[in-house]
Amino acid sequence: MVVHTAAPLTRALPVPEHVWYASYGSNMHMDRLAAYIAGGTPPGATRTYPGCRDRRAPQRSIAVELEGCLYFATESPVWTGGRAFYDPTAAGRMRGRAHLVTVGQMSDIATQEMYEDPGADLDLTTVLRDGRDELGPGRYETLICPGTIEGIPVLTCTAPWTLQDVEVRTPSAAYLRYLAGGLLESGPWEERGIAEYLAACPGAEGTWTPQQVQKLFAADVRR
Repeated sequence: MVVHTAAPLTRALPVPEHVWYASYGSNMHMDRLAAYIAGGTPPGATRTYPGCRDRRAPQRSIAVELEGCLYFATESPVWTGGRAFYDPTAAGRMRGRAHLVTVGQMSDIATQEMYEDPGADLDLTTVLRDGRDELGPGRYETLICPGTIEGIPVLTCTAPWTLQDVEVRTPSAAYLRYLAGGLLESGPWEERGIAEYLAACPGAEGTWTPQQVQKLFAADVRR
């Protein structure tokens, strides 16, 4: 299975009909993403999501690597411990899963990540022109466009701060297990490589070893 890399954004892009929503946290799992699209309570969550106005499944889902770094910070009310964020300015390469969705679906997914109810398309003009648009001060209220895949813009959301601006926080075993499972579900990466990748991410590094992360796969199977 191919790992796709976004081509750099070199010019302002027109607002298209579809975009790649690049998930790098729990939404790499199709069952959790389904709750954001069709509505419902995903496994392990206490929050019920209203879903998108357009409840169709993504047209495609592909494995991606983006320039930048995955790190863990703040406190997740669902998983406890640090939650995943993306710093496109930090050194490294972040693994994720990109879902081909409509602009309306991307807007509604991002709005739900911002703890708001969906209902209108976001204005993507700024993020498609500058590669970044801070819609608010919240944790996932900053839109990032790291480039394009197959000529289609890649969009994701993260915090307005950088890795250097925040204190990292250790992720919980349950959260790491879910992220590891999402990466494995994406296709091209094997357990050992996933474990090494997650254990090296700021917040997990120094607390979680690759061997410990790899054991989470076995725990997931037992469950």
